[in-house]
Amino acid sequence: MVIFATAANRRARRLLGFLSIAIVLWTLFPAQVAAVAVQAAESVETAMTWWKAVILGAVEGLTEYVPVSSTGHLLIVSRLLGLSDSPADQSAANTYAIAIQFGAIVAVAGLFWKRFRDMLLGLFGKSESGRHLLIITVIAFVPAAMVGFLFDESIEDALFGPGPIIAAWIVGGLLILGLERAGKIPHGERPEGTDPVLAITHKQALVIGLAQVAALWPGTSRSLATILGALLVGVGMAAAVEFSFILGFVTLTAATVYSLLKDGGDLFEQFGYLDPLVGLLSAFFFAVIAIKWMILYLENHSLAIFGWYRLLIAAVALGLLAAGWI
Repeated sequence: MVIFATAANRRARRLLGFLSIAIVLWTLFPAQVAAVAVQAAESVETAMTWWKAVILGAVEGLTEYVPVSSTGHLLIVSRLLGLSDSPADQSAANTYAIAIQFGAIVAVAGLFWKRFRDMLLGLFGKSESGRHLLIITVIAFVPAAMVGFLFDESIEDALFGPGPIIAAWIVGGLLILGLERAGKIPHGERPEGTDPVLAITHKQALVIGLAQVAALWPGTSRSLATILGALLVGVGMAAAVEFSFILGFVTLTAATVYSLLKDGGDLFEQFGYLDPLVGLLSAFFFAVIAIKWMILYLENHSLAIFGWYRLLIAAVALGLLAAGWI
């Protein structure tokens, strides 16, 4: 016995129902139905609306730099909003999600502009500290960039879906709680008189970069991978979080530029220019809030809340999946 109908079956039944109604209405009111049909066709092409753009931007901004996976949240929300009913829709929605990341990128650039200024000065040999920060950021960036470039399509085909994302949420949540219980995750320390970010070594940066490769599994969370990677090689919580933001800026910028160069035409053809801009601004606003909150919260608290949240959102997603809503 089939308990839950497939998405294809549901769409087929809806289509048959709509066709039956349309035939009756066409017989009675041909001119009016023709006008409505044109309007409906236009609305299907522009399924994205400004309020959906605001919601997706808020989800992106609130979750991008928090260790709960923005990719997983965006997938679930986009499906609930009816933006991922087909592979083509899903592809466009994925590109849209990457595009609005730029809002979160700008948020980090604004909040940590002094770091990026020093890195720019270091590039031209005018700041030794900036040069060191630039080098360790590049070292940490390269592993995930190489693996992502080589295996992007294979990873997306194999792992981009509710099942693998829910599994990643559960694994990440249990990992956080397990490490917390074992006392492996320090928190609340901010050394006086030193700059802990600049104390990160080339070797530590490489380990953080290798950890970031795990985030190519959708649902893992790039920030979770980099923060835990940093903590496990002896970097303090404050420095781990800040370096995760800086590394995220570089990684997300590269991913956004690559995606727009590759699929930007399809993005603007399907969604236009206004809705992505609205989503970008929404992502910027909520990313600023999330980043400031996370920095303050982790000064006096552990990562445990994120572990419990990941298990909770996994349970919610499982319920939605079982109900056939996603």
